Amino acid sequence: MADPSLDVEVVTSRGVRAPGLGRWLAGIAPAKARGSVTIALVPDQRIRALNKQFRRKDRPTDVLSFPAEEPGRLGDIVIGLGVARAQAEEAGHSLGAELRVLALHGLLHLLGYDHERDAGRMARVEARLRARGGLSSGLIERHR
Repeated sequence: MADPSLDVEVVTSRGVRAPGLGRWLAGIAPAKARGSVTIALVPDQRIRALNKQFRRKDRPTDVLSFPAEEPGRLGDIVIGLGVARAQAEEAGHSLGAELRVLALHGLLHLLGYDHERDAGRMARVEARLRARGGLSSGLIERHR
């Protein structure tokens, strides 16, 4: 059951499917998540270029968030498919579950959370929303 206050569009690469990802994210998003979000599922080469350009890290990454400056838009979430596939395998769950983990993580960054500086606040919110969305593990716990 999607929350109408959050509109999520998912853009995928050729041959990649992410059925229900946008609806799932809208349905578990916190109440303050209002506006539109685009999730782009891209090849590792593309996310590596973005990571290098915006974070000065010359390697592919799993998820990047780009806040929007226009009213009514939260921003864009970019997910690296190769990294996501590898992380799904390592975590022992499906690519679909990993895409949900990464989309949720990216959304929380768009909402202003920062797990590197917030004394565990983002981790607590992410854990609560993950439980609501039926996910057993999250990104922050894996990187501790």
